[in-house]
Amino acid sequence: MFKKIIKGSRKHSKSDSTDASSRPPRSGNTGSDLNPNLVVNHASRPGQGAPPSTNSSSPMVPPPMCAVEPLPLLRDTPVSERQNLFMRKLQICCFLFDFTDVLKSAREKEIKRLTLLELVDYIQSGSGKITEICQEEMIKMVGINIFRSLPPASHENTGQGASDPEEEEPYLDPTWPHLQIVYELLLRYVVSSDTDTKVAKKYIDHSFILKLLDLFDSEDPREREFLKTILHRIYGKFMVHRPFIRKAINNIFYRFIYETERHSGTGELLEILGSIINGFALPMKEEHKLFLVRALIPLHKPKPIAMYHQQLSYCIIQFVEKDYKLADTVIRGLLKYWPLTNCQKEVLFLGELEEVLEATQFAEFQRCMVPLFRQIARCLNSLHFQETAAICGIHLFSHF
Repeated sequence: MFKKIIKGSRKHSKSDSTDASSRPPRSGNTGSDLNPNLVVNHASRPGQGAPPSTNSSSPMVPPPMCAVEPLPLLRDTPVSERQNLFMRKLQICCFLFDFTDVLKSAREKEIKRLTLLELVDYIQSGSGKITEICQEEMIKMVGINIFRSLPPASHENTGQGASDPEEEEPYLDPTWPHLQIVYELLLRYVVSSDTDTKVAKKYIDHSFILKLLDLFDSEDPREREFLKTILHRIYGKFMVHRPFIRKAINNIFYRFIYETERHSGTGELLEILGSIINGFALPMKEEHKLFLVRALIPLHKPKPIAMYHQQLSYCIIQFVEKDYKLADTVIRGLLKYWPLTNCQKEVLFLGELEEVLEATQFAEFQRCMVPLFRQIARCLNSLHFQETAAICGIHLFSHF
């Protein structure tokens, strides 16, 4: 009897060890053993063991799609099923393709393009308010498409020194046929009256905005134009993000002025700031005055100023028109960064100085008129562009 008990316990322990070897390991480092198609349940979604939801307005994230295949149109689908179909269409738009070869995956590219256009139309028409999970997945899809490593600048490809940006041919991104529609979708989402800022700010957060700002260095002018419009709309709609956006743009300018002297989107960022400065309330905050002194005025220093001078000059004039007492600060700042050998840059400074003086009161003019007249005298004695400098000088004196 005792021997039977021993044999039974041995069989039981052997079966236990067999079962244990067939189970997945319980150690913390199991990432390589996980199924790549596993869908992780977030806190906002029903977890394991929770009863399946019967409410069609709260769709589950569908399992990942293995291939790009056409799906039914949203308008031909019952309202109760549209949110789930919307999620599946987002998955199609997460597929990325090689656009250097036009013929490669041509069918799949066209399916994705048409799907993106349908999503844009769906958001723009307001035919159905999308749920929070759908919004989260949509912003993820947008990020997958637009947040990427930008190609090297044109002068970096050759290994030669940086050429004049004005003389370079604009770079056109081959992925633009899809990128453009993704940007359009993001813009329509941001400006839609159905978009609740309390929900949207969870996904259009500081990390998203920083990545968006990084894309302003794109050499494709079409992309920078879309980015300018989208960031401006985000600034207008998400008041909680406004201080962060201003600070982030400041940091881009600091890096441009003191480190790289190369950034493709300086003009577009200044256009956004021109609109922001125009809306500053009076009396002006100290933060905004520091921005003028530490960022805007030093932007006169870099060599490629001609690429963004028009936008920079507009921002400077906005400050002086809002607070005339800043005229002395601006004029002295211009004199500090006045070019010594670049005559074309000097003409830009003279034109900007003339506009500043038009908005300057006599009391502020008196504070800086001695160094100003000295600089104008040097311009009149210049061997280059003497006639232009003389004309600008006459205009400057005529204001007072």
